[in-house]
Amino acid sequence: MKKHSQYIYIGVAALAGLLLTACAETYKVLGATNVHEMEGKMLYLKVYDNDELRNMDSCRVTHGKFEFRGVADSVVMANLFVGEQSVLPVVLEGSNISLTIEEQVQSVSGSPLNDTLYSFIRHKLRLDEQLAALPSKEGRMVMDGMDHFEVVRILNREADSLAVESDRLTTSFIKRNINNVLGPGVFMIMTSTYPYPVLTPLIEELFTIGTPYFLNHPYVKAYREAATENMEKMHEQ
Repeated sequence: MKKHSQYIYIGVAALAGLLLTACAETYKVLGATNVHEMEGKMLYLKVYDNDELRNMDSCRVTHGKFEFRGVADSVVMANLFVGEQSVLPVVLEGSNISLTIEEQVQSVSGSPLNDTLYSFIRHKLRLDEQLAALPSKEGRMVMDGMDHFEVVRILNREADSLAVESDRLTTSFIKRNINNVLGPGVFMIMTSTYPYPVLTPLIEELFTIGTPYFLNHPYVKAYREAATENMEKMHEQ
């Protein structure tokens, strides 16, 4: 644990996680990219282990192709890095996994958990894109002659609606996957946007219904402890 100002932070990169199951898993990841800048670059699979990121595997991009192959102690939700840059999450489980990195699209497929994860990510990205498009939409509406204050009122309401839908999508996904690696993994994604651990109503709901599998995950457990302490400090002010 690290302290910064009066609040507690937990050291973890977004989209990286680790959950243990009972047996070893043989993994094979076949990747392809048409991004010219990636040619010759080293790629790393990293996992969250003992409160830090650990390199699990590495390879080099050659002629737009790359491959990871090995044995993991468990089913693992890892993160692909290009150098120090986080690119995308991938679940390493006992099957051949296809990974594609293009200029506009990144995807992983070939296993049940990855298919489930990327179905969620695609839905979440559509909502994020709609939210990001609102400033341009504002300009078009004003150019069409609408009153600016009315435009702001309409778009603020739309932004609030999209934010609520995104939160509900994420929370419901975690609930459905609370007993596999995707639950804690997506919880890490969700909370990585906060400046420090806090307890929101949605997070408190997850902790209330959380199973031992979820609550005892190292990241979830560390986050819960830090967030509880931070909230106590806020109430003391």
